[in-house]
Amino acid sequence: MGGFGIGATEFVAMGLLPNIARDLLPGLYAGSVEDATAHAGIMISAYALGVVVGAPTIAATTSHLPRKKLLLILLAAFLVGTIASAILPSFGLVVLARFVAGLPHGAYFGIASLAAANLMGPGNRGKGVAFVMAGLTISNIVGVPLITALGQAVGWRVAYGAVALIFALTFFAVALALPHQPAAEGASIRRELSAFRRPQVWLVMGVGAIGFGGFFAVYSYVSTAVTEGAGMPEGWVPFVLVAVGVGMTIGNLLGGWGADTNLRRTIYFGFGGLLVALIGYALTSEMLIGIFVFAFLLGFFSSVINPAIQSRLMEVSGDAQVIGAALNHSSFNLGNSLGAYLGGVVLAAGLGVGSPAWVGAILASAGVVLVTISFAVDRRGRGNSGSGSEGSGGSSLGSADPSPQTEPVPVAGL
Repeated sequence: MGGFGIGATEFVAMGLLPNIARDLLPGLYAGSVEDATAHAGIMISAYALGVVVGAPTIAATTSHLPRKKLLLILLAAFLVGTIASAILPSFGLVVLARFVAGLPHGAYFGIASLAAANLMGPGNRGKGVAFVMAGLTISNIVGVPLITALGQAVGWRVAYGAVALIFALTFFAVALALPHQPAAEGASIRRELSAFRRPQVWLVMGVGAIGFGGFFAVYSYVSTAVTEGAGMPEGWVPFVLVAVGVGMTIGNLLGGWGADTNLRRTIYFGFGGLLVALIGYALTSEMLIGIFVFAFLLGFFSSVINPAIQSRLMEVSGDAQVIGAALNHSSFNLGNSLGAYLGGVVLAAGLGVGSPAWVGAILASAGVVLVTISFAVDRRGRGNSGSGSEGSGGSSLGSADPSPQTEPVPVAGL
């Protein structure tokens, strides 16, 4: 339920940007729909920046708290931020509310995955993580399209009200159903922050932040492509979002398997497919069938990359496993912010509804360069040390399993 709510609060704005712009930026909207929609994309960037700031900060400073108590605090923060998004009167205040709503995102996924895996017992770590992450992917199939349709029919503020209701129900479900769980043994701010001393952590975060930005450069403005590019009614937007969600769900499962089987090959496969999908979208963004096909492929290949990058961060984070899990969400939401911003820039410049996809292709190509550098650093480290391990304490690159951990590690997509 929590993952479902997070998927809704993060992605529902992407199908409602024209509606939000019409309500909160009426003067700009009257002059140029594309310019107003691009400006409204700041809301998406604000949420993403909230994730970037909140994920490592909350993970490091609250790792000593019992998990149930921490999850309730995080859900309360989601509830407050989402209600504020629905009721605040001005664009600036709504942007601030979206930033607040993004703060608990990364920490929630990390702690919820650990709690679920602990409940299911030894040997069921992957199943526990899969349940939590399934909420996010299913939300993109069912929740985001339905809530988007609701927002188009009765107002975008009602849509955020519906998301707030999901978080309220999740809060009570966790309070009633989740038994007490202690904090991780030996958890401390110092141990978690030690991850930032590892150059490979920064490099892998760059892969997610820049390379994954290609997906968000397109996804943030898919409603504009449908209505302005293909000239279709906005009622088609939720169906395109369903196509993206189905692609994400399938890609997530395949990416989780691939990350355990051959990490390097999975990352290159994901980025290669993402580049093809972005170019295809750019060339067909004025045709509804092209939007459907390549939106599905964008969701698929981007989600193949996600668990592989998560696994890679686990390899290079050493003992700082909690913050390593949270940093995955920070990096991808940096990509969210970067992609949404750059996509909005080229859209507002009048370069056409397909222009964000060309920006995305450049970002994805940069991601390939960064991941190649990361692998090269590993090879050099193995040559210098005479062993197959990453110099900072990670496991051998490409091995099926990362270094043994003392407690379940949340790896999205397992």
